[in-house]
Amino acid sequence: MRHPLGLPLAVLALGQLVISLDYNIVYVALPDIGAGLGFSDHDLQWVVSAYVVATGGCLLLGGRAADLLGRRRMFVVAALLYAGSSLVGGLAQSPGVLVAVRAVQGIGGSLLFPATLSLIGTLYEEGRDRNRALAVWGAAGAGGLCFGSLLGGVLVEAFGWPSVFFVNVPVAGALAVAGRLLFPADGPRDRLRNFDAAGALTATGGVTLLVFVLVRAPAEGWATPTVLVSAVLSLGLLALFGVVERRSRDPLLPTRLLGHRGLLTALGTAALFGATFSSVPYFLTLYFRTVRGYGAAATGLAFLVPALVVAVGTQAGERAVSVLGVRRMLVGGMVLGATGAAALALALTSDGSYPELLPGIVLLGLGQGAAWTGMWIAASAGVAPGDQGVASGMASTALQVGGAVGLAVLVAVAGGIGQNASGPALLDGICTAVLATAGGIGCGALALFARHRSTGRTTP
Repeated sequence: MRHPLGLPLAVLALGQLVISLDYNIVYVALPDIGAGLGFSDHDLQWVVSAYVVATGGCLLLGGRAADLLGRRRMFVVAALLYAGSSLVGGLAQSPGVLVAVRAVQGIGGSLLFPATLSLIGTLYEEGRDRNRALAVWGAAGAGGLCFGSLLGGVLVEAFGWPSVFFVNVPVAGALAVAGRLLFPADGPRDRLRNFDAAGALTATGGVTLLVFVLVRAPAEGWATPTVLVSAVLSLGLLALFGVVERRSRDPLLPTRLLGHRGLLTALGTAALFGATFSSVPYFLTLYFRTVRGYGAAATGLAFLVPALVVAVGTQAGERAVSVLGVRRMLVGGMVLGATGAAALALALTSDGSYPELLPGIVLLGLGQGAAWTGMWIAASAGVAPGDQGVASGMASTALQVGGAVGLAVLVAVAGGIGQNASGPALLDGICTAVLATAGGIGCGALALFARHRSTGRTTP
């Protein structure tokens, strides 16, 4: 008999929805933000990139903080950080202030994401209950990646670009209150466990600079002084992190987790997911707004079907896990996603109708939803409660770094297209990028299938 998952899961799902929406909601608003605050074409990308860099750089730290300082405590702090920074963002009068706000929102995301995921890992028992909880949480997160464009378009046309920030204030504030009331109180901190400040600083600095390089280099060039210096510093800090972790009594990244097969599968899948599935909304936004000339609200509505299909995919993925197992389900989801991306690329034309895109959108969305649920099930399975936060931090860091790498590579493959590109070259670049996405997902499915076959021969 199935037990109700309860109101706490609704709050956790809403928290994940806020994180996902905050990543994508500004895409449709970018032209209005640029015009309203006087951004240069070169600097406008940092409205998105500041969030990505800050989130990707601080996720390991956020995961460790959830394990040691308390999951409920970090959930509440992160929600309040979102509410405060969103209020300032809506009131911003200069590009610098808005970019800083996006960075603070990214830090809030790096605290909220692992706190949310580790709460699921500890509130719900491994197996059917946790899988169902992750499916609900996943529907909110994966759907939010697409639904953000819909909400952003409606808000921008009705109330102007500041509304995409103001909408977070009451929602994040309510999250903080609900988290404080509904989640179990954090126990006393285990004084025998060390926070590993040196590991936290070197990991956060190294990963932040790495994501910064991957975001900035495609626009400025790989040989510019800023990129080269940042790359050298990133490698140095990450190497120092490795030294610190080997000598630490209680390392930020426990070596026992690096031998966890399910977690390693989740890390690879998360990196691939970020590089492929998560990059598609960027190119679809360019297609709808620039190639087809859709307005902000029409672009948002165009993302309604993808959002609904992804949500269906997360639920189907949870049910498929109990029948096929996690790895087979992941392979199936990736095959669906690769087929859908290929079909979508072929349907992207300068004068085609929206219904012609639907077969590709449906297959891609179903595969995306199934893969999203499966990779988080894999990331939490078999991980001790005390390591749930850092495990989710590892997986979400892989997701963010993979997304930065993937988008940079896909933009380069597409010929360097961006928000201000236009003409036939733009359409060709978008189609090329989506086809490359299909190839990347397909290669991931083959690699996962091959690993399953090889481990199947040696594992009783």
